[in-house]
Amino acid sequence: MTATGKEKRTVIVTGASAGVGRATAKALVKEHGCTVIAISRNATWLEELARECEGLPGELRPLVLDLVHDGAVSAVKQAVDGRRVHGLINNAGLLITRNLGEWTADDARRLFQLNASVPLLLTQALLPELEGDPPGHVVNIGSMGGFQGSVKFPGLAAYSASKAALANLTECLAEELKDRAVRCNCICLGAVDTAMLRAAFPGYTAPVGPDVVGSYLARFVLEGHNLFNGKVLPLALSTP
Repeated sequence: MTATGKEKRTVIVTGASAGVGRATAKALVKEHGCTVIAISRNATWLEELARECEGLPGELRPLVLDLVHDGAVSAVKQAVDGRRVHGLINNAGLLITRNLGEWTADDARRLFQLNASVPLLLTQALLPELEGDPPGHVVNIGSMGGFQGSVKFPGLAAYSASKAALANLTECLAEELKDRAVRCNCICLGAVDTAMLRAAFPGYTAPVGPDVVGSYLARFVLEGHNLFNGKVLPLALSTP
């Protein structure tokens, strides 16, 4: 549904310059007429996405930012500038494939910070802008690697654990915010044909591309709060 005659709905998408995040941001602008604050640390790719979105029903506002840096959350808050935020898609993530004996404390800290801590802190900071009618919708992008009972793979212990933390965070935030006008859900993605997946699983061809997933996520962030809250939902044809 495209917004007409009303103020455009505003959605924040992190990790928006590539893969699923890029496809989701573009779908929100093209298919739903949203204003999208698209966050990425890759300025070149973000600028390319902004050019692709020119002339579409919505508007893409690029924000070049490394979310693990000090002050990043405050910078997002400043970019929002008090406007109503209808959706927050915590998509930015780090995937490191490494055997147990090869991990360093700094690598583990960086992975958990981006995959779990940043979504918590962004949700906290943007809570006043998310509250409203209709409810604001926080969508955390998880992984089947962090989905309870799913197939696990060597080298992905820390990544899978960080995504399990994100799933649990989703459930806890939904409970904490149940009496406020904010909903929170987690979509656990299976194999999607992205550069991140190809780097982790060389030679493997994923059965679904980012455009299909991005179109689904765009609809879900705008409409899923009507049906779900505190849910950890698998979205996967394979794992991988």
